[in-house]
Amino acid sequence: MPTDERLTGSRREPLGPVSRVPMREQEPAVRTSNFAEVPFGYSDEEARIEANRCLGCRKAPCVAACPVAVPIPTFISQISDGAFAAAARTIRQANSLPAICGRVCPQEDQCEKECLRGRRGEALAIGHLERFAADWERRGGRIEAPARKPETGRRIAVAGSGPAGLTAASELAKEGCSVVVFEALHELGGVLTYGIPEFRLPKAIVRQEIADLEALGVKFVRNFVVGRTETVDRLLGPDGFEALFIGTGAGLPAFLGIPGESAIGVYSANEYLTRSNLMKAYQAGASTPILCGRRVVTVGGGNVAMDAARTALRLGAEVSTIVYRRGEAEMPARAEEVRHAREEGVVFRTLANPVAVIEDGEGFVRGLTCLQMELGEPDASGRRSPKPVPGSEFEVDCDIVVVAIGNRPNPLISSTTPDIRVSAKGTILANPADGRTSRPRVYAGGDIVTGAATVIRAMGAGKAAARSILEDLAGTR
Repeated sequence: MPTDERLTGSRREPLGPVSRVPMREQEPAVRTSNFAEVPFGYSDEEARIEANRCLGCRKAPCVAACPVAVPIPTFISQISDGAFAAAARTIRQANSLPAICGRVCPQEDQCEKECLRGRRGEALAIGHLERFAADWERRGGRIEAPARKPETGRRIAVAGSGPAGLTAASELAKEGCSVVVFEALHELGGVLTYGIPEFRLPKAIVRQEIADLEALGVKFVRNFVVGRTETVDRLLGPDGFEALFIGTGAGLPAFLGIPGESAIGVYSANEYLTRSNLMKAYQAGASTPILCGRRVVTVGGGNVAMDAARTALRLGAEVSTIVYRRGEAEMPARAEEVRHAREEGVVFRTLANPVAVIEDGEGFVRGLTCLQMELGEPDASGRRSPKPVPGSEFEVDCDIVVVAIGNRPNPLISSTTPDIRVSAKGTILANPADGRTSRPRVYAGGDIVTGAATVIRAMGAGKAAARSILEDLAGTR
């Protein structure tokens, strides 16, 4: 295997392989028949070999690119030395959900993108190594709760138990605050539980990360809808909490607005994945079943679309197709998710835009009418805008259509709290640097502010808001 080397004084010191250590995975033909996690993770030896590829950069651009500022060179060096427990502790100082982040964060667009090792060869597999340290700690039952400062008597409420809410709760609890997290559903974890499939993020890991927060003193209340069960005003009343962090995400699905979209067999990706992930619709005798379908079309090109298309195969679909109006190069999904989908047999129909759902005589889906598209000039985001090719209409046979084109926030909290300002898209207006909103003592972060984004960016927002809460309560602002 090719290696690189650096000059140290008058001698050259090998840096190890140019290519990263690959992570072993289930074979595609096997994994489409189960919901078990696809990658197996590194062995101790594989992790140390990969960690040895780190350059140990003095300025560490990878840390600056991490939304929660994990001290990456430190924990990588510890793994290289075989000090796995120390590596796990180092990560947990900055990241409350390391086993989750190691699996679902888009490291290739963040820390690994800035890795100087990637200038000559492949970037260091930072995400794989983070996952390794967290899994090693969990497998051996060696998880150590972060140090908690003495009780301050401060009472803080958190709405939503997704990544933003869990991170804010953890940061506040470590500082000695009494934290209560209110979750609308009967299971904790938010999008980590209902949105991301088991084969990408096992729910046992989510439950363990939440149990770690409970050990830190965080309390959780399920089936509690902030804005309905209690309003923000009531929660912050005279005998209530001193501050509230809103991290309720973006759970209302967007639809295409095309004829036939109300046909039986059209799902939002939100419903489709929630039935599978949260309600376990794939299990025999599930109380919340799902139409599995023989030919499933998923509309969209993001990670959620890949999750839905891959779930369809595991539910028994003979053909699972992605329909996306731009080209594959423009897909916002992670390259790894696109690769996994293609390996598993998902069909990609790019530069295609649905214009109508075709119904059979009984109201069920029997196909999707699409137009061929071509890419024109870049839009406001810099991506090339698709435009229809005249006379290019064609049909895709299917009996299930899953719409995965994005979500928007539920307006329940904003509609019952009129002094919280919102955008035209319904997102809460909050300072992205500190989470402060127009309402005193109310903070917000994650998808409820940004719209659908990544787990790690939601965590970064929760961490920033926690700092603001602590500053405001201490009167240091």
